[in-house]
Amino acid sequence: MPKDFYEPPKIWTWDAESGGEWAKTNRPTAGATHEKVLPRGKHPLQLYSLATPNGQKVTIMLEELLARGVTGAEYDAHLIRISGDQFSSGFVEVNPNSKIPALFDTDADVRVFESGAILLYLAEKFGHFLPEDPAARTETLNWLFWLQGSAPYLGGGFGHFYKYAPEKFEYPIDRFTMEAKRQLDVLDRRLAEVPYLGGEAYSIADMATWPWYGNVVLGDVYDAAEFLQAEKYTNVLRWAKEIRARPAVGRGRMVNRTWGDPSEQLHERHDASDFDLRTQDKLEQTEDA
Repeated sequence: MPKDFYEPPKIWTWDAESGGEWAKTNRPTAGATHEKVLPRGKHPLQLYSLATPNGQKVTIMLEELLARGVTGAEYDAHLIRISGDQFSSGFVEVNPNSKIPALFDTDADVRVFESGAILLYLAEKFGHFLPEDPAARTETLNWLFWLQGSAPYLGGGFGHFYKYAPEKFEYPIDRFTMEAKRQLDVLDRRLAEVPYLGGEAYSIADMATWPWYGNVVLGDVYDAAEFLQAEKYTNVLRWAKEIRARPAVGRGRMVNRTWGDPSEQLHERHDASDFDLRTQDKLEQTEDA
């Protein structure tokens, strides 16, 4: 029997210490582990999130709406640290699945969880970034749902085993690299035909997909651009660079970010002026003064 051969037991049991860096972000049961009320800000839209790719989808959407003059899209973004905040009673009330992001619309008394559902909710609520024409709308939703089904292979599959797993094993890395490259090829072929995933117009399909695949090919997620030969996906790279250059995308990427350059971290966002006044570098300067 090979030395590294694993024989599954008859009954699986959970070892909380065996999952590497992010072991404590998941567990085999649902529900709250502790009582804690979520904070509420002054705006109707209350976002509870972290600037992972899934979190970036929603803050990019909100900043794009504000850039179009949609004042009703003003929002409070509260930081949820996934070392345990997502298991609080308050968060579980908004998202029983204990995953970021989660949105509560106080005007409508509606909770929205799952990042794709939040994008769709905001697009329908405010009438932007989702075409009205049935055919164009359907094509946009095709790609939104493609992303929702595909991204777990990139994040939980490729990203986990390539970047975060406590040990590196050839089989899962090869398996998920193959799928990640296949998905990049799907995107590259689509973006050879049209400028954006839904067609001619920038939409929620792009906002959902860019934080994952755009960040990967630009080298901002998993440090895997060279490994995946990102330069071969020329159409994806063109699209990724164009979207990264959008000012609203730049702002959306900063919200609820707690790592990297302090000037690009806005731990919480409660007002548009926070981008100028409350980034982490400025807060640290104030503390040192």
